[in-house]
Amino acid sequence: MEKINIFIVEDESIVAKDIQNSLIKLGYNVVGIANNGADAIEKVVELAPDLVLMDIMIKGNLTGIEASEKIKEQINVPVIFLTAYADESTLTRAKITEPYGYILKPFKEIDLHSNIEMAIYKHRKDAALLKERDFLYSLVENKEEGSNDMLFVKANGKLVKVHLKDIYYVEALKDYVTINTLYARYTVHSTMKEIDKKLGNGEFARIHRSFIARLDKIQSIDSQNVILEDDKKVIPVGGAYKDELLQRLNML
Repeated sequence: MEKINIFIVEDESIVAKDIQNSLIKLGYNVVGIANNGADAIEKVVELAPDLVLMDIMIKGNLTGIEASEKIKEQINVPVIFLTAYADESTLTRAKITEPYGYILKPFKEIDLHSNIEMAIYKHRKDAALLKERDFLYSLVENKEEGSNDMLFVKANGKLVKVHLKDIYYVEALKDYVTINTLYARYTVHSTMKEIDKKLGNGEFARIHRSFIARLDKIQSIDSQNVILEDDKKVIPVGGAYKDELLQRLNML
């Protein structure tokens, strides 16, 4: 297995050397060391390591937190903060940069190893989710001309064609949405706002903060719910969406 490349940002040369020795002992590859924020930014962007170990209090005009923010603007690399400070103010400032770990000095090799492994794993999962999300956007919006009546959804490692006329409703589940047909359910990583925007072709309506329904699948509506035909699925109607929904129905 290819070794994980790590960059160290630490202004105490003895400490930096100890960290380097520990990382090598643990089987990692140290691609560089910087003792200030400006050098760290330049070298990390140049070397593109798999992970950065960043001391919060370093020499120069930039703190480790500020250097991490500037690195994040240029390259997608996970950062683990190293610090002797555990006060609330430092933690609050550090959280803003969304680090992948926070290790208090002095630390043991097992702490270093576990935090690095978890950070690498989480970063790879995040990258995979981002790729899947981008893929969803492309499959929703990049329909071939003349083929606006269908889309392709990733399911079980393959692309499955879904006709828009077969979609009953879309439901939001935290960072995911489910596209529901009568016989199948597809879960994709996206936001309701984006799905609403892409499906907004006159055939679908946002009826609740967490639901989009296909208008011709609605069988009945009561004061609080929409009932879909065939599967009799009951979906709540949000007060902010009900008037617009009623306006779009062909009512007598």
